[in-house]
Amino acid sequence: MSMHDDPYCLRSRLSWRLLALQAAILVALLAVVLAGLCASGFVLAERDEDRVIDVVRRALTREPQGGLALRPTAELQQLRSETPDLWFLVRDRQGRVLSEGTVPGEFAAIGNGLDQISQARLGWQLFEDDPRKPAARLKRVNTDAGNVQVITATQGRLTGAKALFMTSLAFLGIALPGLLLMGTATFIATPMIVRRAFRGLDTAADEARRIDIHQRGARLPLERIPLEVMPLVTAINDALARLDQGYARHKRFVADAAHELRTPIAILNTRLESLAAGPDKTRLMEDAARLATLAEQLLDIQRLDRCGHPFTRVNLVAVAQSVAADLAPLAIAAGYELALDAPATPIETMGDAAALERALTNLVQNAVQHGPRRGTIAIRVDRPASIEVTDEGTGIPAEQREQIFEPFYRLTPRDRGAGLGLNMVREIVQLHGGHVSVADGPNGGGACFRMTLPEVRQS
Repeated sequence: MSMHDDPYCLRSRLSWRLLALQAAILVALLAVVLAGLCASGFVLAERDEDRVIDVVRRALTREPQGGLALRPTAELQQLRSETPDLWFLVRDRQGRVLSEGTVPGEFAAIGNGLDQISQARLGWQLFEDDPRKPAARLKRVNTDAGNVQVITATQGRLTGAKALFMTSLAFLGIALPGLLLMGTATFIATPMIVRRAFRGLDTAADEARRIDIHQRGARLPLERIPLEVMPLVTAINDALARLDQGYARHKRFVADAAHELRTPIAILNTRLESLAAGPDKTRLMEDAARLATLAEQLLDIQRLDRCGHPFTRVNLVAVAQSVAADLAPLAIAAGYELALDAPATPIETMGDAAALERALTNLVQNAVQHGPRRGTIAIRVDRPASIEVTDEGTGIPAEQREQIFEPFYRLTPRDRGAGLGLNMVREIVQLHGGHVSVADGPNGGGACFRMTLPEVRQS
């Protein structure tokens, strides 16, 4: 199976995809807002208000007489060439001043009153002043000439690296907290929403788990099912309806076939009775009896399945005694001894006496057919509500003990029969709420088939 075919968690996938969508929308919204501010002139995206101060700081020095001076650095020359309206004002703590360009009058004498301020941005009121008027930047920095105060306009071209840094900082400061908040809400709310939306689907899944071969007519509920999943649930219900119809046709056919087999089996038994005694007659009588038992078992299964288990109290001791009496002549004719071990007190279960008799008959006939034509076939009734049939044959290999109860399974290809007898025994026992198993015989040889049924305690 490829990785694309593996099942996935809808809650987790939906949460991550919603988070990715929210991140994309937030980034796009931030980009639109920044672009709008830049286009309106409120954000000077191409200028760096600290670049002039940085260039001046690196170029500033002192004259031998103690005055302030500028070294002709390359970056200062570049700044002068690319900024025709460049101006700045430098003032040290002794009151010495160095300026370049035309310093606006409103900023020329402001430094005296801001000696204790380390940095400030001096601008204009938004929406009432001209946004094209350059604001002033004041910053106190350390230079080769000592600690000085620099005032300049927000001039200087913004470098690509610094633009990327500022954009990242804006994203981290504005978008990331919002994304974290929305992501937290998404991972908390999405599972709750999905769980609530799929609550009806969970109910349908529970109903589906309870459907089995003996519960026909069951359908998955459509209440509180999301519209997106409704076609799937409807298709499953349609499939269940078709299966019910096919199962009903199959059951009718099996019941009709079993009923129709009664007459030819009765005729066959009558004709076999007229044959001369001998091994061939014995074999044919065994096969005819087994065929009659299979046909009756088919009818038992249909009757029990259709009538909803009309069970009554059944004495398993009486069942075993009846089967032993009926099959004793058949077993003796085949070379066996038939032994019955049952307590004197009744052992009861709830069930159908005729069906249980035929299931036990099938097990005894199976021992007769597949045994070595000698030894003892024993029927034993024990508590709690169990019947055992043991023989002295070759036994059942351990690896095949589960498979022999499957339909059409035979131990050897040349085995007589179609492999349906043990399967029908299991079906009848399961319809009674019990189970059938096979183990080694009590003396280490042969096989021991055991039917275990729910016991009814004596009142």
